[in-house]
Amino acid sequence: MTQSMRIWLLTALAAIVSMTAFTACSSNDGDAQPTVERVRRQGKILIGTTGDYRPLTYCEPETGLYWGFDIDMAAVIAAQAGVGIEFVRTSWPTLTDDVMAEPQTFDLAIGGITVTDARREKMLMSEGYLANGKTILCRSEEAGRYRSLADIDKTGVRVMVNPGGLNEKFANENLTHATIIVHPKNEEIPSLVAAGLADVMITEITEAPYYVKTDTRLAAPLLEHPFTHGEIGVLMRKGQEDLLEMVNSVIRRMKADGSLRKLHEKYGLVYAY
Repeated sequence: MTQSMRIWLLTALAAIVSMTAFTACSSNDGDAQPTVERVRRQGKILIGTTGDYRPLTYCEPETGLYWGFDIDMAAVIAAQAGVGIEFVRTSWPTLTDDVMAEPQTFDLAIGGITVTDARREKMLMSEGYLANGKTILCRSEEAGRYRSLADIDKTGVRVMVNPGGLNEKFANENLTHATIIVHPKNEEIPSLVAAGLADVMITEITEAPYYVKTDTRLAAPLLEHPFTHGEIGVLMRKGQEDLLEMVNSVIRRMKADGSLRKLHEKYGLVYAY
């Protein structure tokens, strides 16, 4: 093979490689549409929620209808995108896997999801829109018994938590003497405590006031002094930065125009912004 033929062959091979790479990149760009655009094309946003966390997200078993603070937030987000909503049931133990599932299970998750560094390492989280913190529910007649974490962490105290979330994590990390009982349905735990099947529920300052208001057998004696301090936000997979920015713009607007405060007042939640 002559020198000129070698040069021609190398040039031809380079051109083929270049065209293949261009085609592949063009195909990928076409498939990976920005999330907001894709949501608008499908005409609805798929929202994952546990439906077991009153008054933030609850699914009525008889009707299948969702209601709550975060359900209202989801409606505002959908309105911003100009689409409808389809709620997809998730759970605290499977939340991370569901967010990161392939194929994608839903576009974002909402409903009492605390913003944490661990979640931000794996996924995207919005700005906070609701103050949060760990507290307890107990029976009204025993409210004076529990004045600190040390009062709870005693032999003979039965502490009930739901599986897979931060309530169970908090209990395992902070209670070494109390008996920890894991119950699969978060929404059933308050009534179980009220009925005497457990002494204390580890919960959040967002959830506890609702049960105190709706069940006189229950009290939240440490509501004003939560064990932790945090915020609740919207969770989604990485690569959806355009959707994240849209959600954050909704949160900022609601803080600025007073609608977020009104939503807090609607559900009896503390406004911290």
